[in-house]
Amino acid sequence: GIFEELGVKKPDVSYALKNRSHGGMTGELLSEIETQILRVKPDYVNVYGDTNSTIAGALAAAKLHIPVIHIEAGLRSFNKKMPEEINRIITDHISDFLFCPTHRAVKNLEDENITSNVHHVGDIMYDAVKLFENRFKLPNISRKTSKEIALITVHRAESIRNRSELTKIIEFCENFSDRFEVVFPVHPNTKNKLVEYSIKTSKLTLIKPLKYTEMQALLRQSSLVLTDSGGLQKEAYFHRKPCITLRSETEWVELVEAGWNTLWKEKKSKFRPKEIEEYGKGNAADQILEILKST
Repeated sequence: GIFEELGVKKPDVSYALKNRSHGGMTGELLSEIETQILRVKPDYVNVYGDTNSTIAGALAAAKLHIPVIHIEAGLRSFNKKMPEEINRIITDHISDFLFCPTHRAVKNLEDENITSNVHHVGDIMYDAVKLFENRFKLPNISRKTSKEIALITVHRAESIRNRSELTKIIEFCENFSDRFEVVFPVHPNTKNKLVEYSIKTSKLTLIKPLKYTEMQALLRQSSLVLTDSGGLQKEAYFHRKPCITLRSETEWVELVEAGWNTLWKEKKSKFRPKEIEEYGKGNAADQILEILKST
């Protein structure tokens, strides 16, 4: 697992969820986390990002009057059809400490009248890339060509929910096979949908899902990234790779503004990138700790 891979201590408590629907997963986590909070009696509950466990942890803590720390606060895609958008909005509104990766995130919170204990600290995912880069290890891939690599990932519910949408994405990515070997680590849900919809992928090099350390090493080797993942858009930038986002919007607007990223339907031909200083120097965790210690 990822804990062994990164040499990190395993969690003392983890949950094997029985239900995979949004309501089922969130409800189950809410109940489990509440039980742990009552048992452990923590001073704070720290939640990251925008997953169902994020909102469940924040809700459980807020209702038991335990202060909530939200890391990666303030991001907005302004698309409420994304479950992540609902999760992050509600989490931000019940958090006591909000640590933002970007200046836009601080502004988004201000626009929603959240101004207390809001801090811009940079991006904690950049901390991880810097901290673990000596562990990055290229996976074994049966290459079809010696072309440069374009790396693609597709996993969001909106991308794979119907044949038409997934077909459009795969055909768009196949257009790059003239210039690149298009390497596609396939998420299990996506793999099932490709089979169910009988979508051909002969121009792509399909491989199994990768570990974090393998994905980062492959990113470092790639010349282009095509993805619908929020995190991978940023990781592409951390490795200074141009990225095409396979969505109609992104919460990481500064990637687009700085010229590293373009949305797939915008047909931008040239990347003219500049550095994004607001992501910080890979010391977001230290800054968060200092702010919490001083309160």
